[in-house]
Amino acid sequence: MLIARYQQEFIEAGCDEAGRGCLAGPVFAAAVILPDDFDHPLLNDSKQLSEEVRYQLRTEIEQRAVAYAVASVDNLEIDEINILNASFLAMHRAIEQLSLVPQFLIIDGNRFNKYGTTPHQCIVEGDAKYLSIAAASILAKTYRDDYMKQIALEHPEYDWHKNKGYPTVKHRETVLKIGYTPYHRRTFRVSDPQLALF
Repeated sequence: MLIARYQQEFIEAGCDEAGRGCLAGPVFAAAVILPDDFDHPLLNDSKQLSEEVRYQLRTEIEQRAVAYAVASVDNLEIDEINILNASFLAMHRAIEQLSLVPQFLIIDGNRFNKYGTTPHQCIVEGDAKYLSIAAASILAKTYRDDYMKQIALEHPEYDWHKNKGYPTVKHRETVLKIGYTPYHRRTFRVSDPQLALF
């Protein structure tokens, strides 16, 4: 069962990102402040849920959250500042957009660039431990999936509507065969899928 809050004293926002390991597209992040009485039997780390359940939960989160925001950092920025810093920047942008200023942040993972003077706590696998981080993971994932489905219409040969930009065999083979699109991260290495056979 997921925990409601890390601490009880301050207004707390959970933060998570989606798309760090992708070859194409932005990294998305979300920040979510949930009411103290929020609970949902299906809420969990977005990676553990079906697409249908993720979208169902997104509607519930958006209706019931005290505040939420989603932001992104595109592939050009990722290539410029690296994916780790881009993930932190996306979280910062999401936090900035919250309609209620959080006084404490809980971050999925083990590293974070401090957001102003706001105290924070990094939590490894936080999206499977805390409700607000799980909610943020669902928003980041579904908003990113929506974006990748949209740009897949421009470049259907890369199968982004299915792989969402992750380095599947088909995605890597297509990059090696016909090259990058304007949405690809040029600093990410694309290895030949055949090499995995040896």
